[in-house]
Order: sequence, then C-alpha cells, then structure tokens
Amino acid sequence: MVAVRIIPCLDVDGGRVVKGVKFADLKDAGDPVELAKRYGESGADELTFLDVTASSGDRETVHDVVRSCAEQVFIPLTVGGGVRSLADVDRLLRDGADKVSVNTSAVADPGLISEISRHFGNQVLVLSLDARRVQSTATPSGFEVTTRGGREGTGRCAIEWIREAAERGVGEILLNSIDADGTREGFDLELISAARAAVDVPLIASGGAGKVEHFAPAVAAGADALLAASVFHFGTLSIAEVKSALRAEGVEVR
Repeated sequence: MVAVRIIPCLDVDGGRVVKGVKFADLKDAGDPVELAKRYGESGADELTFLDVTASSGDRETVHDVVRSCAEQVFIPLTVGGGVRSLADVDRLLRDGADKVSVNTSAVADPGLISEISRHFGNQVLVLSLDARRVQSTATPSGFEVTTRGGREGTGRCAIEWIREAAERGVGEILLNSIDADGTREGFDLELISAARAAVDVPLIASGGAGKVEHFAPAVAAGADALLAASVFHFGTLSIAEVKSALRAEGVEVR
C-alpha cells in the first residue's frame, strides 16, 4: 500500500485564506503565504491552493499569491480555480505549481481533461469535484456534481463524472463533500466508497475532518490522501497528531 498523504488546503478568496461550512459563510483564516510556510515546516506531504471565487467571478487565479506560496514550500503544490485552458495550466506551472486542478471548466468542456493530460501528462492534472447529496433519477448514485464553487447544481451524477474523467486521463481526484464541508463531523465515507468502487486513480478525500479519529475510516473507505482545512488553520489538530493517530491504526503515512 502506498503511504497515505496528509494535505492542508488553502481556500483563497481575495488574497486571504477563508473557511466556511458547506461552502457558505466564509470567515477569514489567515494569510496564505504564512500558512503555506507553516505547513511546509510542520510535516504536510502536499499543499492544495484553491482560488474559491475565480470561477464564480469569471476571473483568473491570483498568480502573485500562488508564486509567493510556491516560494515558501518544498512539497508538491496543487493549484486550482479559474483554470480554463492549456495556457492557464502552463502559467500556473511556471508560477511554481506542481499540479493543477480543474472543476467548473472541465464540467463545461470535458475535452479539456483530455487536452491537458495529453499536453502535460496526467501526473499534473487533478479533477476537483464538489459533490452534494440529491434525490433525483438523473443521479443514481445520490451525489450530484456542482460547479462555480458549489453554487450551481448540474443535475449530473458525480460517480458517472468521476468515471468519465478517469477515462479521459485525469491523474487524481479531489473529492469534496459539500454536505460534510466544515461540519467537523467526519468524512463522507459513503461518497468515498462509491468513488473508490468506480475508479482506480488516487482519491483525495475532503470535507468533514474534525478529530484524529475521523481520518483512518476515510482511508478504510478508499482514500489515498486526506485533505483538511479549518482543523489545521485554527490549531484544532496538528499534522503530527493526525499522522500519529493513523500510525496507531496501522495506516502507513509519510
């Protein structure tokens, strides 16, 4: 088994890290550059930077902040938000990103996944999927794909979208549970299990971390990496505590 990765997430809006509950009521959580440096020094395996209003605001990612964060860390950095073209990916990689995530633009044009994968290799491409529970015959899995930072429903089945994205060459899937986001009540194990049953590509579970006890069940459900934000930003948990708890459960970590 490949060692499980622990990944802090910087949700950035207007140049500041923010965090809310179920993608709403965002509150300031600090300076992204300072947090990036702290996580790079405290044992994070990777770092994810998501410009959470770039797509909904129809603008580019904040490149100056990305470059400043990249200068502070020596671990893999994934950047997403407002990525719409090969040129956007190229610019972010030049800014210092190691991987780039796509969401809204890929839902609108699935061919973008194939283009990026062919041009840059699937190792740089992450599909960021914001999923929420729905009751609809159009979504047999019970999970719907949303876009524009969780603001718009698509009526599309999240699990079917994951399968298509994997077939098109995405290298990794960041699985964001809107229902669990910010609740600190645990990861959405049903969503993780459904995604794991559908694809073989690495899964990053996101949304719901509140206690060290929440992480091992997500691994058991099929997650290859575990992402958290508020519990790290506000000092509820440390990365060292999470890794220690996982080791105690027999989970290999880096």
